[in-house]
Parts: sequence; structure tokens; C-alpha cells
Amino acid sequence: MLKVGVLGAGHLGKIHLRLLNESPKYELIGFYDPDDIIGQKVATEFGYVHFENINELIEAVDVVDIVTPTLSHYDCAKKAMEKGKHVFIEKPITNTLEEAEELLVLEVKHRVKGQVGHVERFNPAFSSVKDKIHNPMFIETHRLAEFNPRGTDVPVVLDLMIHDIDAILSVVHSEVRQINASGVSVISNSPDIANARIEFENGCVANLTASRISLKNMRKSRFFQRDAYISVDFLEKKVEVVKMKDAPETPGDFDMILQNAEGIKKQIYFENPDIIANNAILDELETFADAINNDTTPVVTLQQGTQALKVALQIIASF
Repeated sequence: MLKVGVLGAGHLGKIHLRLLNESPKYELIGFYDPDDIIGQKVATEFGYVHFENINELIEAVDVVDIVTPTLSHYDCAKKAMEKGKHVFIEKPITNTLEEAEELLVLEVKHRVKGQVGHVERFNPAFSSVKDKIHNPMFIETHRLAEFNPRGTDVPVVLDLMIHDIDAILSVVHSEVRQINASGVSVISNSPDIANARIEFENGCVANLTASRISLKNMRKSRFFQRDAYISVDFLEKKVEVVKMKDAPETPGDFDMILQNAEGIKKQIYFENPDIIANNAILDELETFADAINNDTTPVVTLQQGTQALKVALQIIASF
């Protein structure tokens, strides 16, 4: 059982504390929050051990779970890694690319493991179809959220869109060729609405839209590839897989057949993958424990988190 400590006791930090406390793969040692009032309140309400010194918590654990504001990710991770501790870092990995790249160096130097909290990789809807996504050539994503002051310390690209950037990079195995984007600040000092078009070297095009001032919540992605259309609803945890194959010589009465101008006939059929309900945050934390215990590669590596950040920053720079 790995000894773990949590840095940050905000909304998400409290969720991590509860799940780590329940997990058989971790022993929750305690948490640190720079705000003593919040720390004492959480300790009193839930019974977790509150450390008043960040270094003392880091010394007492094997794994440091960093659930602090993005601006402090680098400093927290650096302190932990230099002490030989494994780190789980909420997304985005850091605030700047230079910070992320330094963490990659520290990971190797101190022989520790790191994972980034791109939780949508563990969404059961995405998990059920990821293996069916082969060489997509057009991708469209919409991630819309009602306004919430949490997260507005960073542009909407780093707050919301980065989830879709990471998911796309996990299925498009090609280098980015060009990015065009636009962003608008409505209520925050940084962009609240953004749209980006990412063109890859292999010809794939991804069109991403994110907003944190919408009237409704939406988290949908659509993947178009040869002979298949795959829709993933990350919010409702539903998928739709529409595929095509050569039509049979003698179609059935209920077969859906399309014929193009050249006379080629295709049959449309639907697949319904099994979606296994899960707690995605618990899964990402426990698979990290497995990676440490079995000395295997984490599901979302620091390198992948860095790549997602790099693309996100390129989008912001092109506004």
C-alpha cells in the first residue's frame, strides 16, 4: 500500500482525499493547504490529518497528489520529485512549457514516476470506443460549461479544451502541422470562448470549441474515419458507432444500403459497445498506483501531459 499525501484541499482536492482514503491501494497520510483556515476546516469536517508544512508532508509519503491551482503545479512537483517522490499532477501539467520540460528532466534524474490528471482518458464512454478509432481524418469537439469562477485563473483552453486536446493526441498518431484559433474574453481577463483548428501532418483535421459561459453543459466529440463515424458523449457517457461495409449481394429487408454515383453499394450498421460504469478519478489514481507497483508506464505520462500543454499554448498564441 502506497503512502500518499494531497496538496490542495479545494473542491477537487476534497474529492481526491475521499477517494484515496477509500482506495485499498493507498494509505492516506494527510494533506497540506496553504490556507490554514481551509486546512483546519477540512481536517475537522472529514478527519484527515492536516499538515501545516508542505515539506513535512512530502517527507512522510511515497506519492504526492498535486491538486493545487495550475500556477503552483511546478513548484509543488519539483519539491516532491527532488525528494524522490512519485507525483500525480492535475491537468494542465504546469503553467508554462519550460516548467513542464524541466519536470521531464527531474522525472528521469530522480527515477520517479509521474501522471497527469487528464481524467477523460478514463471516461467509460471514451474507453469503450478508443480501440475502434483508427486513423481518424476529421474530428469535431464541443466542450461547453456554465460559468464557474473555478478555473478562470487560466484561459478556457487550459481549463476545458485541454481535455479534448489530450484525447485527440491519444488517437491521432501524427505531428501537428498547423494551428489556427480565435478566442474571446467575455467575463474573465483571459479568453472564455475559444475555437481551434488543428491540422496534422497525416492530413487529419480537428476542430475544437470550448466555452465556459454557456447556458448548458456539453462534452461531445465526433470522430470521422474511413467507413466509420464514432460519437462520444463524455457528459452523458454514451457512444454511437456507425460503420459501413460492402453490401451483401442479397440485402435483407431491414438492411440499410447506400449506393454512390459509381454504383458501389455499402451497408450501414451500428455497433453498441459495452460501457462499464466507473469512477474515472478513482481509476486514474489507482492505475497510477499500479504503474508504480508494477514499474510500468502510467496511462497519461508527463510527456503526454507536456505535449497537450504545448498544443494548448500554441492555440493561445495564435489568438
